[in-house]
Amino acid sequence: MPSPEPVKTPTLSLVAPADAATAAATPLVTMSKPPAAETSQPVAPVKPKMRPLLERVTRDQVVAALLGCASILTLFVVWYLGTKYRLEFYIRFKNVPTPYEVFQQAVDVGLSSAFLTNVLYSVKRILLGFFIAIGIGVPLGLAIGRYKRVANLFMPVIEILRPIPAIAWVPMSIMLWPNNEASIVYITFIGAFFPILLNTVHGVHALDGVLIRAGRVLGASELQLFRHVILPGAMPSIFTGLAVGMGVAWVSLIAAEMISGQFGVGYFTWEAYSLVNYPAIVLGMITIGVLGLVCSGAIRIAGKLLMPWLAFAPGSKK
Repeated sequence: MPSPEPVKTPTLSLVAPADAATAAATPLVTMSKPPAAETSQPVAPVKPKMRPLLERVTRDQVVAALLGCASILTLFVVWYLGTKYRLEFYIRFKNVPTPYEVFQQAVDVGLSSAFLTNVLYSVKRILLGFFIAIGIGVPLGLAIGRYKRVANLFMPVIEILRPIPAIAWVPMSIMLWPNNEASIVYITFIGAFFPILLNTVHGVHALDGVLIRAGRVLGASELQLFRHVILPGAMPSIFTGLAVGMGVAWVSLIAAEMISGQFGVGYFTWEAYSLVNYPAIVLGMITIGVLGLVCSGAIRIAGKLLMPWLAFAPGSKK
């Protein structure tokens, strides 16, 4: 039986100092390494694999989607049963069209370009008025929240104009602006402006003063404080104002289109009511709801992209 090969272990050796001046010093101890083993082939780095889509979906997301679908389905079931049996218990379903009748109306209208034109007019007006409200409301809100003198100048006027509903501005806007299109955009702007402005002011006031003092200690200028401290700190409140302002803007837009518009979803809905076309009325209402849902979803997505740090904030779900 062949004897096993001896294991090669590191050996210790003493090395004397090189010159006589250090002869009294402690000898240096060195360790000799065993002969290197046979070199192996280099291993290629393993690239991380993208997780499949189903693995990235969490249980909470699935539950939330199921609950949302269940609520929408419940609404349609109540609508279907109420219109099928013509229920009357204080709420009357006698003249309400059935889901199938509304679907047939959607098919008939979808084949024409008039309905698409109305939708495009409403989308153009809502975006124009909403972005004007952002361009004025956010900078003004930051200034009012930051500087006391600016607040003293603007807040009295704002508090006088804010309680006036947007629908009350319709006669005045028709007199102020040269055409109906500009007056409708102005009413949409009024609806979105005040929620955006006041939430921006609240975001600046709620900002921790320690952050501003720390920025000043580090030598930040006023512009740098606005850019790197005040604006990021107020952005959660700003996006809350954007979401609220978008909802109020849709309400204001539809009311303005019903009163003075010639195109738009609100005009389409009011015209259907004038012609006693009940399925078209419900179709207009559903269209408004879907467009509002898309706009609110876009605001939420933009907020997540612009504020990634909120995913790590206390109380947030990782």
